[in-house]
Amino acid sequence: MKKFINKIDNILIESLSGFATAHSDLVSLHLDPNFLTRKNKAQNKVAVISGGGSGHEPLHAGYIGYGMLDAACPGHVFTSPTPDQMLMAAEAVHADKGILFIVKNYAGDVMNFEMAAEMLPFESATVLTSDDCAVINSTYTTGRRGVAGTVIVEKCVGSLAETGADLQTCKALGDKVNNRIASIGIALTSCTVPAAGRPTFDIGDTELEMGVGIHGEPGRRRENMREADELIRDCINAILADFKARDLDPANNSEALLLINGFGATPLMELYLIYNTAAKLFSQHGIQISRSLVGNYTTALDMAGASVTLCLLDNEIKRHWDSPVHTAALRRDR
Repeated sequence: MKKFINKIDNILIESLSGFATAHSDLVSLHLDPNFLTRKNKAQNKVAVISGGGSGHEPLHAGYIGYGMLDAACPGHVFTSPTPDQMLMAAEAVHADKGILFIVKNYAGDVMNFEMAAEMLPFESATVLTSDDCAVINSTYTTGRRGVAGTVIVEKCVGSLAETGADLQTCKALGDKVNNRIASIGIALTSCTVPAAGRPTFDIGDTELEMGVGIHGEPGRRRENMREADELIRDCINAILADFKARDLDPANNSEALLLINGFGATPLMELYLIYNTAAKLFSQHGIQISRSLVGNYTTALDMAGASVTLCLLDNEIKRHWDSPVHTAALRRDR
């Protein structure tokens, strides 16, 4: 294993410290327990908090700022943050209108956020993201996994919270957005957790994992490499089948957002090639791609691979996706 590391036990604190220093205009780092907040606390709004294991950067700390998160709780690499992190973060950013947790559907995350919510001295609600259509149940989850679509949920809910909307209204939008998203990922290599010092799984030079999770957990099946167009066609077919199973017809929807997300070690050249193919294939099914996002937004350390995410837009979702945002990893002005 060759990585830029001093001591493995210190990698998270050193990385968080570097992030907070690089973006000192946007975030503040709090230690023992570890969490990050907006540099300038927002007032009189629902406070939106997310978190999860580290290794998925820029998720979640990269989305702290105006129009998205008020705080993020980073666990150790691929490990859920603890309830005390969530409690301290909530107390730091509570702005008199309640706390909304956005939680990816992994057993540890769900359990710890639930524990924190029960101990909070003020009102809270939770949006559980579950956009991965590759695997319904796994060792890590009961139900669908939360993956790259979480970024879209955080953006839309964060936008609504900035308007002063109440807690239940923000939760309702988060649930609606989540229910209109489907994602699937492909891994060409495994990832290496620093503490383990070796790849999470073995995969041959001519193989890929279809439907891989963002922690290196297995997907639908192991396959041989093929041309990109064939691989992405399988992804699109899986997404369309998933929407059909939920009685949603993307072709009857006026517009959609297409997110091509890199897992950390895939060049942008390849990600844009994937976007080109996916957009063409979706258009052949009568789906109008009117919004797009391409890049590393929900990674898996050093994994080579990518995921395809489709979000069905309506006027409300589109308005909040298009609204201004100012974070380290996502910025948009009017």
